[in-house]
Order: sequence, then C-alpha cells, then structure tokens
Amino acid sequence: MTTTEPAAPAGGPGEQPPDAVDAIVGQWAEVRPDLDTGPMAVYGRIHRISRAMSDLMEREYKRYGLNLGEFDVLATLRRSGEPYTLSPRQLSATLMLTTGGMTGRLDRLEKAGMLTRNPDPLDRRGLRVTLTERGLAVADEAVAAGVSVQRELFGTALDEAEARRLGDLLRRLLSVHPS
Repeated sequence: MTTTEPAAPAGGPGEQPPDAVDAIVGQWAEVRPDLDTGPMAVYGRIHRISRAMSDLMEREYKRYGLNLGEFDVLATLRRSGEPYTLSPRQLSATLMLTTGGMTGRLDRLEKAGMLTRNPDPLDRRGLRVTLTERGLAVADEAVAAGVSVQRELFGTALDEAEARRLGDLLRRLLSVHPS
C-alpha cells in the first residue's frame, strides 16, 4: 500500500494551508507508514464539518425554542405536506429513532403547542401526530434560518459550482452505504 502524506501548501491560488486533520494524518503516516491514510483525511474532515454544522444548527434552532431533534420532528411533519400528519411509527422510521426517543420529543413539542396527538381514525390502537398552526410557523421560520446559516457557511468557502460538485461527490459516497 502507498502512504498518503499530508498535503503541503503549494502556495498557489486556492491552495489551503495544512489543518488539524493533516497533522493527525501525518502522525499516523509517521508511526504506520504501511497504511494508506488518505481515506482518514476525507473521513476526518467530513466528521469535523458534521460536528461543526450540528453545533451551528443547534444554536440556530435554539432561537425557536427547539433542539436539533425537535426541529427534525417538525421538519419531517412539515415536508410531509398537508395535512402535516404522520404516525409516530412513520416519524420514528424517517428519523431513525426508537419509539421511546420519539415519545420524549413528541411530549416536549406537544407541551410547547407545536403539535397534537390524536387517535388514528383508521386504527383504534394508533395515533396521528399533526403540526399545529404554531408548529407550522415555527418549522417554516426555523428551516429558512437554518438554510441561511448553511448557505452562509458554505458560501464563504465554495462557489456555487464547487458546492454542487461537493454535493455530487458526497451523494456518491453516501450511495455506497445509504442509511
């Protein structure tokens, strides 16, 4: 196997100086020269970007009285279209969450007046979760604010063509192991 050394800054336009991931990859290359550490650099950056974005989004959604998980519930109901109603099971499946974890989120959102839970008219044992007018308004405001934060962050580092290309590359990576 070949060893991937951290990229040295070339000094040309568009070249980036080494970052913390380069340092980690370089350390591994020193102690394990037999490993191809190139994939580690990609994973490390994806992981760090994901954590940073989650932190930014969490702060943004907090302005609306939501945490990231609660926003996900409202957003899932909102994008389901009118009448903005799903079963707890559908929500759990979409959000890859246990029913117990879902119950806690639904309890908090119902208490905040953002959704209601009503008996399912087609299944006596089931429930239907529906956005309230307040929940719909908060979902719409929060998603617009979140997209604005994302656009601002990505726009500082990438132009539109680069962002599209990165999205395409990440889609290809995700297609290998879809969730």
